[in-house]
Amino acid sequence: MPRRPVDGSGRCTALHPEFDPLFFYVAKIVWFLVQPLVAILVLMALGLVIAGLRWKRLGFALMGLAFASLAVVSLSPLGLLMMAALEDRFPRPELPKAVAGIVVLGGAFDTRIARTRGGAEFNEAADRATEALILARRYPAAKVIFSGGDASVLAEDVPETLSAKAFFLGAGLSPDRLVLDDKARDTYENAVYAKELADPRPGETWLLITSAFHMARAVGCFRKAGFAVLPYPVDYRTPGGSEVWRPSTASVRNVEKVHFAIREYLGLLAYWLQGRTDALFPAPRADTGGSAAIRRGSAAPASGTAG
Repeated sequence: MPRRPVDGSGRCTALHPEFDPLFFYVAKIVWFLVQPLVAILVLMALGLVIAGLRWKRLGFALMGLAFASLAVVSLSPLGLLMMAALEDRFPRPELPKAVAGIVVLGGAFDTRIARTRGGAEFNEAADRATEALILARRYPAAKVIFSGGDASVLAEDVPETLSAKAFFLGAGLSPDRLVLDDKARDTYENAVYAKELADPRPGETWLLITSAFHMARAVGCFRKAGFAVLPYPVDYRTPGGSEVWRPSTASVRNVEKVHFAIREYLGLLAYWLQGRTDALFPAPRADTGGSAAIRRGSAAPASGTAG
């Protein structure tokens, strides 16, 4: 596949003809309607309407189901258990002695705040960027590809690459090492565009950095795009061991985990049905990067110098 055109700053400058814009918009709209809190509110409203008509028993049953669902997602460890299954799918690997490059998927910056207030503002997935910077210092010859465009639907936004550029260059990364993809709007586009920018050679090792709960879908997309990467999950949202059974005392955090877990499971299903991933729930392969995986929780930070 030919290298995708870039401008002098390393940004992507051409759209890919094979992407279906309908999938992007339909996925955004469907997710808005089925996300947990919206679904619970719709169920509750439906119950009120039905109870106000002639089917009071059915209406009260639907409202009771809505309240019970809200209690489960906000007070139980359901979200932790759902997220842990995703996060444990790809253990963090031992780092090799050398890597050709590091691919960082967008999602670490709040673009709405950046657009309205200026500067680079992190969100809860900041580990994607900070861990990438640590690895870039560990491997001073490695390229850093940051892939993240404007994924907004209802309002105009700015590509995440603007914040990424400000952060990485402000932290001292050499401009000739940073490559920015400002066109990718979803994980599949991340994979295709990153491969064209990286132009990987046989025998090279490329690290893939994204949130642990998102790694399975990301790896499936990169495999489908023909880009062999070594998964390096970051941004863990769940504890290990028996602690996963203990929900947070802040109920909003429990709801948040259910929210992100359901979105990821639906994303895995939708991508698989659309042929965007190589499997319904991608798993590690023995030949991935040629490195042995180590247990989650025992992995040392990436800081330091490769030996």
